[in-house]
Amino acid sequence: MVISKSVGLVMVICLVIPSLEMKAQGSRSNVIPFIDLAHDYYRQILVDREAGQYLGHPSTCLLDDGRTILTVYPKGHGKGGLVYKRSTDGGLTWSARLPTPESWLTSKEVPTLHRVTDAQGKKRFILFSGLYPIRMSVSEDEGRSWSELAPIGDFGGIVTMGCHFPVRNSPGYYVSLFHDDGRFIREGSKRMDPTVMTLYQTESKDGGLTWGQPEAIFSSSEIHLCEPGVIRSPDGKQLAVLLRENRRKKNSHIIFSSDEGKTWTAPRELPITLTGDRHTGKYGPDGRLFISFRGVTPTVEFKFQDSQKDVGKMPTNGDWAGWVGTWEDLVDGTPGEYVVRLMDNKKGYDTTYPGVEVLPDGTFVLVTYGHWTEHEEPYIMSVRFTLSELDAKAAHAGTIRLREDNKWLTE
Repeated sequence: MVISKSVGLVMVICLVIPSLEMKAQGSRSNVIPFIDLAHDYYRQILVDREAGQYLGHPSTCLLDDGRTILTVYPKGHGKGGLVYKRSTDGGLTWSARLPTPESWLTSKEVPTLHRVTDAQGKKRFILFSGLYPIRMSVSEDEGRSWSELAPIGDFGGIVTMGCHFPVRNSPGYYVSLFHDDGRFIREGSKRMDPTVMTLYQTESKDGGLTWGQPEAIFSSSEIHLCEPGVIRSPDGKQLAVLLRENRRKKNSHIIFSSDEGKTWTAPRELPITLTGDRHTGKYGPDGRLFISFRGVTPTVEFKFQDSQKDVGKMPTNGDWAGWVGTWEDLVDGTPGEYVVRLMDNKKGYDTTYPGVEVLPDGTFVLVTYGHWTEHEEPYIMSVRFTLSELDAKAAHAGTIRLREDNKWLTE
């Protein structure tokens, strides 16, 4: 069901500089603390690095033992042979590169890794590789071995499957979301002029082994919504999907569903504090959310590979960004509790995809890529923290002043 074909465009052209103060304010204020972890080197763990080789776009999964983490990532920007590693101690150390199926070398796009369970209780990992056709690899032995990549149908897409959620009270029933700009959804398809970006969802009723035809849930040439990241409400009754705005003319957006994805609300803009790409979030032990994403402030002129970041933007602009808040902040459009910079990316906006995992003791383990060393190719790093550690830092943090509508910084 396409719920909108056209959304009006509001172009923000004013450039402003964030005002930083030294006293943290309340979470529902228009003044929000900014926590910078970029120089907390003791939190940073190297996952993988190879001289002269681009390593990017990781995806992760945490096993049921609460300490084993799997990660996959491509040798190249959004394409290239896939690399596979495992940590057995909650991300403190990482294995050497593990053997992979031969077909993983033919991946055309960023991989996404998911944990699913069928109606009989059989658990498996599934890995997707996109463009046309979408292909999938399966592991039913906790990631020790994998099948070859194989098409799931006569359709394709970009960053597939960007996220998934289990349908309530329906064991083995999953919904995944992804996007396409017209080039890959079918064999031989082409991008329209002007470009139309479409958000799709597809369903599996057998624990992720087979997937149905994709259904368009939003399509527009005015705003380009993509790279969905799903979060379920604490009571389990509602879903939220955070979306990148790829034209860079508006903030990121959010949609909601109260019927397990059968229908979705019209998209609306998120606060500037949550604006960026490839949102991935998890709840901490106290019920608050941490969401990781690539920090991107809307601008009239945006060049992804610029070596210099724009000035007068969010202090996380072009960096590995994070956000602490609540489900109610997502629903109400309030700015959250804290804005966080996790690491300083040294080249333009080329950084930050999932994953985000939470260990049983409440430690967040985040894994992503970025240009962490100037004039060198990006590599994979991990950052660790607890929400209580962020709370302590917030008490002494600088702050960012927002407009009353929370959609931009104050002038």
